[in-house]
Amino acid sequence: MTIDATRERFGVLTDAAVERSRRRLGVPNPQKNPPHNYEVTWDGVRHFAFGYGDDNPLYCDPEYGRRTRWGSLIAPPTFLYTMGEDAAPAPDPETKALLKGDPFAGLGSYQAVMEFEWWRPLYQGDRCRVLQTQVGVRLEPSRFGGRAAHVTQDYVYTTGSGVPHAVRRGTWINAERHSSKSRATERIEPQPYTREQLAEIDTAYATETRRGDLIRYGERVEVGEVLRPKVKGPLTTTDVVVWHLGWGMQLTPPGSFKIAAGIRRKAPGLYPPNELNIPDTVQRLHWEPERARELGLPNPYDYGGMRETWLCHLLTDWMGDAGWLWKLRCEHRRFNYLGDATWVCGTVTEKREVDGHTEIHLEVHCRNQRDEITTRGTAVVLLPTRDRAVELPAPPAPDLDGIVARELERFGV
Repeated sequence: MTIDATRERFGVLTDAAVERSRRRLGVPNPQKNPPHNYEVTWDGVRHFAFGYGDDNPLYCDPEYGRRTRWGSLIAPPTFLYTMGEDAAPAPDPETKALLKGDPFAGLGSYQAVMEFEWWRPLYQGDRCRVLQTQVGVRLEPSRFGGRAAHVTQDYVYTTGSGVPHAVRRGTWINAERHSSKSRATERIEPQPYTREQLAEIDTAYATETRRGDLIRYGERVEVGEVLRPKVKGPLTTTDVVVWHLGWGMQLTPPGSFKIAAGIRRKAPGLYPPNELNIPDTVQRLHWEPERARELGLPNPYDYGGMRETWLCHLLTDWMGDAGWLWKLRCEHRRFNYLGDATWVCGTVTEKREVDGHTEIHLEVHCRNQRDEITTRGTAVVLLPTRDRAVELPAPPAPDLDGIVARELERFGV
């Protein structure tokens, strides 16, 4: 059968779908859900940090924060996931029509890359705005035959007063399911942990170190230095629940019972029925084995944002209070299933002296107990010298519109 590429077809990657996606480049996309946190609060930050196993007093103790160079409790880098009042203007009818629906509806969509750049911290008491816009779409050969559309979305964050905070840049691969199904061959038979394995994990937890207020100077760091690994896991359903307490739900709007029923009336597709025919959130595949197996997965698995945050934990504990995590790029390669233990690792690959501070470039990764790399990435940390404190990096433009314009330039639009 010949497929007409000039019109969109559900579950088929057509030229028409790619063209409609391209017309969205640079167009602000209103947020569907309110933020989990409207303001950076002591409790909100502490709950988020505890959700990924971090008791750093810089994030959990306002008195400690006031004694640091920041003069306040600040939020961990990926706390921005929980923030962001919508900064998109109200769309006109033409824009509404352009943004309606997904050009790639029915295709398999998989997060491939998440990148961050941070220009200033979020302080206790800050509010936050976010502007989402698509900045890239390109066609690439699919590893499983045919082709795939790589779509890049920007989430640009400012403080409530408009000062740029960070950009989160994600790329999703959209491929026809008959191609992507061929990869669903992974079979995992979970094995109980031995006493020796659990003892190794407990020892790693007991011997974790945090640089804290002991300044790590750039002069003392050497290329090839290996960061002390952290362990996360074995991952349990409880870990995922506690993570959600701090992170929010992200996809399904927050609320239960009557509130959830009201949302379900508007978006029933977000609540497929469970084995008792009870509608429940699509996100339950992250903690409900039955739902994961219905979708061809051997077990529930974590979120990409969780592993991104684990990598931030490794880096912020290593650099100390006086350093600054500027950039992080993560490529998610494999699922991280319930029951998996993850070792979070990093190595210094390059050191540059720039504008009076030291740029430390690192390779980072997450590795499971089967010795598989589940996430691979790179990072840039700014460290002080003995003569000069770190100066925060300048954003590419002073406001949201300017940053989006620079992002579009970056992707050749």
